[in-house]
Amino acid sequence: MTAIGLLLYARSRALWPTLAALVGTTGFALWAAHLMDAHLDPSRRVPVVALAPLLAAAVIGTSLYTASDELDRTAVRPWWPRRLVQLLGLSAVAAVLLPTAVLGDTLVFGPPAMIRNTLGSTGVTAAAAVLFGARLSWLPAFGYVSAVYLASGGARGPAVTVWAWPMQPGTQTGAWAAALVAFAAGGALYVARGARPEGARA
Repeated sequence: MTAIGLLLYARSRALWPTLAALVGTTGFALWAAHLMDAHLDPSRRVPVVALAPLLAAAVIGTSLYTASDELDRTAVRPWWPRRLVQLLGLSAVAAVLLPTAVLGDTLVFGPPAMIRNTLGSTGVTAAAAVLFGARLSWLPAFGYVSAVYLASGGARGPAVTVWAWPMQPGTQTGAWAAALVAFAAGGALYVARGARPEGARA
């Protein structure tokens, strides 16, 4: 793809506003962590570690929208490499920026937990973009993380680290496995299929 083609692709997917929104999300996370005095008690970071990746995933999911689905489907070159680069690039940016809000204790709710939740939430959002369209792609991740946030407080057992991965400390292997599976599965589905055209019937 030529430089002009890359610029046109970035513009059609609103990548520059998306990058700006990711920077703004990082600023929000920094402000929230400071407001909660998270440096005094790592457990106070839980809302930040859960909400900031959710917001970043919503931003990324919105950028998966295309206004020219018919043209995309009739293009000579396959679109999956562009989708892959877009999703991985934006995920990498979010995974680098957001952990700066929770620097410090890496064993509890520090950068590893933030990175894990960013990848997991982005994977769920990418899958939702295929199923429901990019504009509504944030809804399933929002519903799931909200339900887990409310329900996982008193839950016990080995399975909790898997289904309640957004609320787990950064060292939990089960939580990492669940988040990485969500990212890989959702990302692969989006790369292969693309976002569902807006207004398409079920």
